[in-house]
Amino acid sequence: MARYTDAVCKLCRRENEKLFLKGQRCTSNKCSFEKRGYPPGQHGKSRRFKVSDYGIQLREKQKIRDTYGLLENQFKTFFKKAEREKGITGENLVKMLERRLDNVVYRMGFAPSRKAARQLVRHRHFLVDGIVVDIPSFLVKPGAQIKVRDKSRKLEIIHSSIRRIKEAKPYSWLELDKPSLTGVFVEIPQREDIPLSAQEQLVVELYSK
Repeated sequence: MARYTDAVCKLCRRENEKLFLKGQRCTSNKCSFEKRGYPPGQHGKSRRFKVSDYGIQLREKQKIRDTYGLLENQFKTFFKKAEREKGITGENLVKMLERRLDNVVYRMGFAPSRKAARQLVRHRHFLVDGIVVDIPSFLVKPGAQIKVRDKSRKLEIIHSSIRRIKEAKPYSWLELDKPSLTGVFVEIPQREDIPLSAQEQLVVELYSK
């Protein structure tokens, strides 16, 4: 399966914003964005030009896509699904991306980053309502229980990540039982509750051209 293999810190620098793609490293003094907060490339520091409307829309799309760790075709697939749903397409898109199993695992604190969560899901370390699910793009339904498999309970990456979570409800739409390594996706979050600093309406405008 195709995947992004280049340095992810370049993505933060390109968007001029921390996307928190490398877990704890992003909050440490090793963060590349803190050291070089300008676009990558030979002329990154000196590059100054007016961005067109299309460029602004493209950057917002790339920001959302990179935040959730998707490739272009995967992102378009989710956008088409969001278009078919009732309601505002942009909000539908963000809500749908939040329901991805790899994102839910990350939000619950079982993994330090979405990339790590994706790998853990691929390696069959989680149960959804008692069934092993190894598809990162699996859309979690409200009320679903996410649990670490018994044979995976000793994984240090899970324990080191979960120790950083202080609350039983890390987000309003999630519940977490740390001792049992179990969480519940209580409900689909409202757009205003999702910590994503992007203007998804610009993505809709981009794809409507």
